[in-house]
Formats: sequence, structure tokens, C-alpha cells
Amino acid sequence: MKVGVLGATGYTGQELVRLLQQHPESELVYLGSSSSSGKSYEVMFPQFSDGRIGLLDDEEVPDLDVLFCALPHGLTAGRAAKWLERGIKVIDLGADFRIKNPETYESWYNCTHPAKEIIPQAVYGIPELYREEIKGKSLIANPGCYPTATLLALVPLFEKGLVSTKNVIIDAKSGVSGAGRSANLANNFSEVNENFKAYGVASHRHTPEIEQQLTLAANDEVLVNFTPHLVPMIRGILTTIYTELAPGVKEDDLLTCWQEYYAEEEFVHILPEGIWPQTKFASGSNHVFLQLKVDQRTNRAIIVSAIDNLIKGASGQAVQNMNLLWGLPENMGLEMRALWP
Repeated sequence: MKVGVLGATGYTGQELVRLLQQHPESELVYLGSSSSSGKSYEVMFPQFSDGRIGLLDDEEVPDLDVLFCALPHGLTAGRAAKWLERGIKVIDLGADFRIKNPETYESWYNCTHPAKEIIPQAVYGIPELYREEIKGKSLIANPGCYPTATLLALVPLFEKGLVSTKNVIIDAKSGVSGAGRSANLANNFSEVNENFKAYGVASHRHTPEIEQQLTLAANDEVLVNFTPHLVPMIRGILTTIYTELAPGVKEDDLLTCWQEYYAEEEFVHILPEGIWPQTKFASGSNHVFLQLKVDQRTNRAIIVSAIDNLIKGASGQAVQNMNLLWGLPENMGLEMRALWP
């Protein structure tokens, strides 16, 4: 497959380059960046082989089989239709096609959606949850990192009606790479190191994405309290979720649901009793780790998931989607396990 990456100098773009270079069926022929056009990729990032970065312009994108767009919101949507018309499959790692209701998108992202007419073509891309919908499509909305960690934990339970759709609390923590590579005072070393803080409280843009997919799973409107936190580490997400049980549901029912749902999934791991997910379990890999416990006093399930925000939460999942689109083994190019320590 002839493959290109727009936004190749960001953290998720670099991870895409790293993964695609070792993918046996991928030929990386185009790297795009608006801020670094004309520069040698090897000079900027000596860990990679030589390459020229093209302009961030659809006229500069050559004929490709797959184009990955690792761009800020609003930059992919206006160009996507032209690429699709040329027969290029588009995997958008930004937010432009994740939310089905354009009014919701515009409300949360404070911008006008430039391609409302093609939103219905997009498929939300978590293969473990939406594999059949993804197959054969040309526009994939690669999910956000926080939604990936949350939805893999909750969607099976909501589909089975095992937990309440009310009073869902999601307490998530991410490494600093989740904020991207652009300069930002709040992400400077001296601001982040030896510090721990909440941000985007009751306003984070992944909230409507999570609510949309949980509402679909439950066939009932779901509102969540979602609070992300910034942790002084480079990568990883640990999400702790609190939700009430449906009447008569026991802890074993939840675990059995997970075990049946993910029985054939290589990348999802339900940990043995007493072993709780850690970000190090997933660091540098496309794997997900899950655990839960029911607090009998409060009748709440406490659910914990861990992923690497740059791999399963972004670039690794995008490559998994590419594999699925082309009928390749989903683990192709993603066989690596976590780095430890």
C-alpha cells in the first residue's frame, strides 16, 4: 500500500512514521507538514530514514492508497472530500468526523464544520467494537485517546444492560504527550514536573464523543462526568470509572461479559483478580488492560483501564484500522509489547 501522513512532525505523526516504516505491507511515500515543508525528515528526526516533507496541501498529496491525517481539528474536514473522490482512503486522527451531529461538534469545538455532507460516510474506528462497520469503508474517524480507554471498558457492559446509564463518573489521567508537541507554557517541564492537576473540567472536548458512543451502546441517553488530569510522565492513560449496577447484577456478570466480548481479541487483556492496570503495562504498545471490582457498600462498579495514549489511543489504532480496511491481520506491524522499565 502507498501510504502518506499529514502532520508527520507531531507526536502522533512521528509514531505513525515509526509504525508504518516497520509495517511489511506499507510503503511510506508522502510526509506532510505545514510548518516544516521542504525540510529533511531525517535531519529533524535522525531516528528515521531520509524523506522530504511536502506542503500541507491536497494538491501536493500524490496518489495514495491510504492517507493518515494527524492534524488539529478543522484542518482535515475541508480537504477530505477531494481525497475520497480520488479513491484515497482517509484515516483521520483528529476530531472532525468523530461526532455525528455537526451542531454538537460546533458547540464543543467552537468552529463551523466545513464538510457536514460527508460526516455520514465516516465510521468510528475502534476495531474491537465496530469491526464490521469499518470493513470496506473509506473514511475512518480514529477515536480520541480518552474515549478509547473509556469505551473499551464500558461499551460491552452498556450493550448488555449490566450497568446504569445514570451517574457515570470517569476520572482519567494522561501523560503530557497527549497535549501534543506545540509549545504551551502549561506543558513546560517546570510547570508539569512534581505536579498533578485537573484540566478541562466539565468542558473537555472528548466528553460528547464518549456520550455519543455510550448512548449508542445503551440505546438510552447517557451523560457522564468526565474529568481529565495531567500526570508528570510522557505517555500513558489510566482511566478509573464509577458506575452503578443494574438491578440484580453481580461482579461475576461484568467479568463474564468482558471475557465473552473480548475472547478473541489480541489487544485487550482482562487482568487476573487483584492485578490492577498500570500505564507501564501498555507503554509503547497497542494493548489495553482492564480490571474491575464491585463495591458492595455502594453498589458501584469500579472499572480501571490503561492504554498508551499515542499507540492504542492514536497511531497504533489508526494502523489497526488500516489493516482492517485492507483485509490484513489486525496485528500486522503492531506486534510489539510494552517497554519496561
